[in-house]
Amino acid sequence: MNLLRACWRPPSNQHARAGSDVACRQDGLLWYKDTGHHVNGEFSMAVVQANNLLEDQCQIESGPLSFLDSGPYGTFIGVYDGHGGPETSCYINDHLFHNLKRFASEQNSMSADVLKKAYEATEDGFFSIVTKQWPVKPQIAAVGSCCLVGVICGGILYVANVGDSRVVLGRHVKATGEVLSVQLSAEHNVSIEAMRKELQSMHPEDRQIVVLKHNVWRVKGLIQVCRSIGDVYLKKAEFNREPLYAKFRLREPFQKPILSSEPSISVQPLQPHDQFLIFASDGLWEHLTNQEAVDIVHSSPHSGSARRLIKVALQEAAKKREMRWFSIRGKCRSFRPRRKEKHRRPLIHHHSNDGIGIRLVIPDDWSEIGSDIWIHFS
Repeated sequence: MNLLRACWRPPSNQHARAGSDVACRQDGLLWYKDTGHHVNGEFSMAVVQANNLLEDQCQIESGPLSFLDSGPYGTFIGVYDGHGGPETSCYINDHLFHNLKRFASEQNSMSADVLKKAYEATEDGFFSIVTKQWPVKPQIAAVGSCCLVGVICGGILYVANVGDSRVVLGRHVKATGEVLSVQLSAEHNVSIEAMRKELQSMHPEDRQIVVLKHNVWRVKGLIQVCRSIGDVYLKKAEFNREPLYAKFRLREPFQKPILSSEPSISVQPLQPHDQFLIFASDGLWEHLTNQEAVDIVHSSPHSGSARRLIKVALQEAAKKREMRWFSIRGKCRSFRPRRKEKHRRPLIHHHSNDGIGIRLVIPDDWSEIGSDIWIHFS
């Protein structure tokens, strides 16, 4: 089995295929791996840090997707965009795939139900951590993470998401020769009108369930994402009290969870004209459209695609701040806020607090289960 977790953590060298450049490299606050190998082919990854404490995690698992010899086989991709601290994203990185394998073993197959149960078990597990640590570390109740997962198994792509990370497909159009972008994940951010209406319909008695604050829509005036793992202070009323910081405490107690951890799940067969997938946190999409990201990948060599995407996104961020590329490389500290919170505008703006995390999958022929797949993480 291949295991390549966040590129700032030591990879499992013993599981890398021969010829793979296992070690990740660093250029300032950019960590990257231009080319690596997994069970179906190759991948690349990159992460840029925007905080004093890196709160994001990324993960690839390739090989058995259950604990049974006869169980499903494939590749698992995870992007965990943490906020408020690293605890939730690290917990997901350590437990979600294990939970998925447990439920896949029970069903002896991969399915949307397996993914849903794996998310539920991971959420419950982190709740237990918060309960245990509350007496000595109460602020852990305000730590959470977006969680985007892709599973490629038997020629089928399963996508599950909570939060505002995104997976985009590059699809070749034979008639024109173009490669068009297709967004495959649903996002849960109240900047989207449908998400505001969903929350308002679930909480009709609360006229302040979504508030426009400083020209940004926020749940209870606090947080932009309406689904996440963690953020227990907005899911269980007993954790929304002292000694939690006053800025997180609501004036009135709530009777039912405000945020949800239920993932949006899609299942679709992969076709020969589907050329690649980009898995990324919201930071990339703040500066690049889906089609711009697809065009960059399609027009460039496979190796280093993830790092290339991050560089273009940072260049766009520099333009918005009227800085040059060498300045943004040398002065990344100017983009670091005191605290990363999803209740501020995401990534690389004056008040941004996200790093950029991307994963990219590029196959030569989806119709062949054993085809080459590039997975780029940024």
